[in-house]
Order: sequence, then structure tokens, then C-alpha cells
Amino acid sequence: MTEPLLQVKNLTKRFGGVAAVSGVSLDVFPRETLAIIGPNGAGKTTFYNMLSGRMTPTEGSIVLEGTDITGLPPQRISRMGVSRSFQINNIFSEMTVRENVEVALSAYHGHSRRWANIATRNKPIQQEADSILERLSLSDLAHRRAGVISYGDKRLVEIAVVLATRPHLVLLDEPTAGMTPDETHRVTALVKSLASTGNYTFLITEHDMRVVFDVADRILVMHRGQSLVLGTPQEVRAHPEVRRAYLGDADEEMAP
Repeated sequence: MTEPLLQVKNLTKRFGGVAAVSGVSLDVFPRETLAIIGPNGAGKTTFYNMLSGRMTPTEGSIVLEGTDITGLPPQRISRMGVSRSFQINNIFSEMTVRENVEVALSAYHGHSRRWANIATRNKPIQQEADSILERLSLSDLAHRRAGVISYGDKRLVEIAVVLATRPHLVLLDEPTAGMTPDETHRVTALVKSLASTGNYTFLITEHDMRVVFDVADRILVMHRGQSLVLGTPQEVRAHPEVRRAYLGDADEEMAP
């Protein structure tokens, strides 16, 4: 049997006397796409913050490929193969699209982070950036300033920056939030295409249930900081409490 890429055991985060996440355990396997859903306040962001090192758990452990990463700083966790996108664009607006990717590649390879020198002094980084942009169908925007491109394209650039760190595990935080239907389709198709290569494992938080049921191999439903249901899309869709509390009309729209 395949060993988990990520093992989360009894993960808990308390703020004072309030548990934002309480006793969540989860195995994530290589090359799968696992979605995390639940209402605002369910603990999804806090869970992500602990996985990526932005918060230290109160209790529990996080093991990545056999190594305990619990409480390590974000930079070390990123170097070990965990990269995260955020709900809000996390790119440099004054740089070009390609320069944004070059900055991430430069940091990954341990080169100088003097951004003005990246494009002129390191052709391999330039070429690697171009390859990533081509993979994400962003080549036409390579020389445009990131601050003036569309919102959907900005999210794709952020994913390009994430991929530049060569992650084993990609944490996508509301990747289609605020997007038009066409933009949502592009991101959904991209995630499915990247997952099909076998090189990436995805954790995705997402409110759009159509996206969730389209891309996820398994779904974790969180409720008040706890794991309510973990299963295949079919199992989650059939769970009466999940249907009543979270799917509702959206589930009816997705029914064949």
C-alpha cells in the first residue's frame, strides 16, 4: 500500500479557551487531490496555517514524507516541498509576470534575490520561468506588468510562482474566489491537468461546490474545527448532514 505523503494526527489549535481546530487527523496520499470544505469559521484557514508553518499547533503532529515538520517555520517547510497560494493575490504588482516567477525560482535555487539582476544574469532561470508560463498558458503575458492583468490571470501567476518552488504538496486556498465562470473553468482545468501529470499532490479549500466535486479525489468536511466527514465525492454527497448543512441547492444543481 502507498505510504501517505502527509500525515496529520490529532491536530489542534487553541486561542485562549477556544479551539479553532480540534483533533483533526488526516492522511494525504501522493498524487491525490483532496478538497477541504465547510462554512466560514470551520477552521480551514487555521488548519492551512499550521500545515504551512504560519501557526504552531497547540497539540498534534504533522509528518511530511516521514519527517516531522510540526512547528517548523514557513521557509523550512517550503524548502521541504510544501507551497501555498493565498485567498488574496500574493504577487509583485510592479514586476512583470515572468519576473514574478523568476524571483521564486531564484530563491528556490539559492541565488541572489536582487531582483533587477535576475533577468540579465541568469539565463537558465529565464528559461525555466518561460517553461512554467507556457505550462500555464501565460506566455503571452510574460512581459506585462502583473498589476495590470486580469484577476483570473493574477491567480494563475500566483500558481506559477507556487510551482516554481517545485512542491511535492500544493495548498490552494480558495483558488477560484471572485472569478468569472470562464476564469473558474481555466483554473479548474489547470488543477486537473497538473494533477494528471502525477507530479503534484493538492490540498484545496474551496466554496464553489462545482469545483470541489469536479477536481477532488476525496473531500474533508470540517465543522466547528473538527472533521465531520472524510470520503470520496460520492460518499460526501450522500451524507445526510453534509447535504442538509452545506450542499443544499448547489447539490441539486450538480445532480445528473
